[in-house]
Amino acid sequence: MPDEISRGALAHAHPKKVRALIRRGNWRHPTAGLCHGYVQANLVILPRNLAYDFLVFTQRNPKPCPLLEVTEPGSTEPVQTAPGADIRRDLPQYRIYRHGQLEAEVTDLVGIWQDDLVSFLLGCSFTFEAAMLQAGVPVRHIEEGKNVPMYITNVPCRAAGIFHGPLVVSMRPIPPALIPQAIQATARFPSAHGGPVQVGDPLSLGIRDLARPDFGDPVTIRAAEVPVFWACGVTPQAVAMQAKPPLMITHSPGHMFVTDLRNEDLV
Repeated sequence: MPDEISRGALAHAHPKKVRALIRRGNWRHPTAGLCHGYVQANLVILPRNLAYDFLVFTQRNPKPCPLLEVTEPGSTEPVQTAPGADIRRDLPQYRIYRHGQLEAEVTDLVGIWQDDLVSFLLGCSFTFEAAMLQAGVPVRHIEEGKNVPMYITNVPCRAAGIFHGPLVVSMRPIPPALIPQAIQATARFPSAHGGPVQVGDPLSLGIRDLARPDFGDPVTIRAAEVPVFWACGVTPQAVAMQAKPPLMITHSPGHMFVTDLRNEDLV
């Protein structure tokens, strides 16, 4: 990333500007805090013969996988959420999983694109963070310029076809007095994971060390703050590791697709 481009400079940028920067290779960092007021999305790309099973998986697991759009097979344009965008080039970083193994992280998909690929865009918790900030609730990973911490839990998702695996959650430390505001602000966005799935007690989710997230970065948890957990759109990546589909392409955790939808479109 060129030094002159800062996260603050892009906080109120239009998504088309940010996608253009990404496409040119000028932004390869997590997208938290960019394009305030616009919906960001998780990405899952699968061959057509697995797309129906995954579609059912999203319907059975709407908290971690709130569906925003499904493309036609082979189409690279998400016409409902960002007309004119190119799903192969407009995310800062992608992950390629083959048979459950992370094969590579890449900055575009042009060289591996196939005519049978179907793209799924899923709601993202970065959407509700603007509402949290407006309600006076701190968002620590934005304050510290980090990627949100994410953890694989011991909670199983509902299976569909070959797809099965654990729920992944994102965590934000919240002062106790502000937890009601955090719940109220996020519950308004069911298409962006909605309200939290757990307040405190990480051990009940199988999380033993908050300082060692499975994805993203650890953040500061101050005295008396409570870890609050939301369902996370990285869940399909944990599912890929267990279900081992021949091919699944996703965003790299925290490196989202910025859509043209406004946050209020999801309320």
